[in-house]
Amino acid sequence: MPRITRRKASPATADSIPADLSPVAAEQLRRADRALATARIDLESGDADGAASRAYYAAFHAATALFLQEGKSFKSHSGLEQAIHRDLIQSGRWREELGHRYKYLHNLRATANYGGMRHVSAEEADQTIQYAQSIVDEVRRSLC
Repeated sequence: MPRITRRKASPATADSIPADLSPVAAEQLRRADRALATARIDLESGDADGAASRAYYAAFHAATALFLQEGKSFKSHSGLEQAIHRDLIQSGRWREELGHRYKYLHNLRATANYGGMRHVSAEEADQTIQYAQSIVDEVRRSLC
């Protein structure tokens, strides 16, 4: 079995919800935290597809929290991804690398959930968890 890198959320970010966050945005951030924790459990138990899917949803819920706090919402996953690139990456608020990471998560989630005979590898799943953590961390920085 491949060696999996375990990274716990840093104490400064784990389950910390900014006090001035709207209730709906705060709930999305809690969902992001739970999805990331579940992704780690899934990977540890050998479910790389489940881990990749949950890692994507951690990033999805975190980004949703950020946009909800700004009064924006989206009807589709691709709408959120477009907003990340337009409003966060192209505006210079986020590094371009985070946009690439979100796209990678979105694409691998499709493989995990609908890939047929193709499955996410343990290494890919581990990478998705690291990428999702970086996005959740960036959302927290953006909200402060």
